[in-house]
Formats: sequence, C-alpha cells, structure tokens
Amino acid sequence: MTPRLLLFRSLWTNAFNLEAALADCRLSLFDGVEGPLPQEESSRQEFCRRIRDAGVPLVAEVVTGGGYVPECRSPARHLEDFQRQAGIAAESSPLFITVLAGSDAWPLGQSVDFLGRALEVAQNLGIEASFETHRSRPTFSPWSTRVLLEQLPKLRLTCDFSHWCCVCERLVLDGEPGLLATVAARTNHIHARVGYAQGPQVPHPAAPEYSDALEAHECWWDAIWTAHASAGRSFTSMTPEFGPDGYLQVHPFTGEPAAELDEINRWMAARQRERFAVQFGPQASTPAVVGN
Repeated sequence: MTPRLLLFRSLWTNAFNLEAALADCRLSLFDGVEGPLPQEESSRQEFCRRIRDAGVPLVAEVVTGGGYVPECRSPARHLEDFQRQAGIAAESSPLFITVLAGSDAWPLGQSVDFLGRALEVAQNLGIEASFETHRSRPTFSPWSTRVLLEQLPKLRLTCDFSHWCCVCERLVLDGEPGLLATVAARTNHIHARVGYAQGPQVPHPAAPEYSDALEAHECWWDAIWTAHASAGRSFTSMTPEFGPDGYLQVHPFTGEPAAELDEINRWMAARQRERFAVQFGPQASTPAVVGN
C-alpha cells in the first residue's frame, strides 16, 4: 500500500491562530492542524467545534513540566501533566497526540520508567502517543533515543531532526545509516524543520547556502516515507515547523526577522507535497478537500 501524505499546519508557528490555520487548509495548502488544546473548558469546546466543522484532522500537542523547556524535573509532576493533558486531548478525538515529555536531566532508568508509564496512560485512554525528539527531553540526542527505543518496544516518535543537528553540531544522521533505519522504523510523525551544525533552524530552507542541510533532512525524511510504505501504512504525516521564540533569526540591532514564517512553512509544505508526488504518485499527495 502507498501511504497518503497528510500535511499539518502548526499553531505554534502562526501565533496559535486557529482561523488562519483553517484558512490554509481551505486553500489546500495543508490537510489538518497541529497544536495544543485550550485549557479553559469553554474555549476548548469552541476549538473542537471549529475543528469538527472544518472537517480536518487534528494532531493534539501535549507538553509536560510546565512549558516547552521543562521548568521542573520531578517525574511525578511530568506524569501528572501528561495524564491531565492527554485526557483532555482524547476528548477531541485527535488523529494522535504528539508529546514533549520528560527531562534531559534524568538518568536513563528514570526516563525509561516515565515513558513506559506514559505509554500505559495513552493506551488506557485509547489514543496513540508520539514522543518528539527534542532538546531538553530524554530524546535530545540520537543515541539516547536509540537506547529508549531498545528499552521500550512500543515507543513511537515524532522526529524533528533539526534538534539533533544542533545538539550534535553536525548533520549527524549522514554518518549513522543504521541508526537512521532504526529511528525511521519507529517514527509516527515528522516535524519538517531544517537544522544545521550551529542551530535548530536555518534562516530560510530555500537559501542556497543551506542546501546541504535541506538535502540531508529530505534524505532522512525519505527514509521514514519508505519505512511507512514498506509497513503498509495508509498515511504518513508531516508538519512544517519553522517557528518563532528565538528559532527565527533576526537582523542585529533592528530585530527585523530574516524571513517570514508563514511564507517559509507554506514553501516547505508545497515542496514536500511535490516531492512525495514524485516518489509515490500524484494521488498519494493530493490535498484533502475541507469545508468552511
């Protein structure tokens, strides 16, 4: 079976503007939306209603420890956060949840225990949890992640390889074909940002001076697409995730952005849709048609 490509619009990249994200879906730039659910109940109900009315899939985001960079190291606090947020996310019937959980400061045994407990929670809730490869989390490096995959056979990943390039100061998976194959076989979802030796986000992926970084990431994403096709999956999913919060480079003194985030993420979505069509055929990459 050839998987179909589903592209998701990240709310983190557009200042959490759901209406703008749904507008991009109506334009067939994206197939669905990825982001956190509002914590306040009435806002959450309205959010879920708008997603349902639009007829688009949702990838719900769960973050533990107090923020994108965890503010605490207590495994109990992280598990409590996960239980609460995963329970809230389950109410929205997401396609799956993508999770930033745990702390890079934990020893291996603590990380394995926490992630095993989190997987049990997700299973009991009847949702699929996909854990992001992210700095400040147990999956901060390719080698720590490989050990976690060996210890936890049910662990699935949201792969954002840009973090590993920054942590390792190189296009690290070019020299690790066996590790790439292991990770590809356990990947559930891709965050399509391009990192380089000195950072998690190039100023613009179309810039010729970063062509080697773009080509490397696309080669790694291809390995995941191939693994999904070999496994007979019905879809493969990807979220272009060039973002703000210090990721977007700015000009000194003026603070003017080096590029425009919406343009970058739309460019990345269009490029990957075209690439997928070349590899798997136009029908596999056809955008979903959504309502108003």
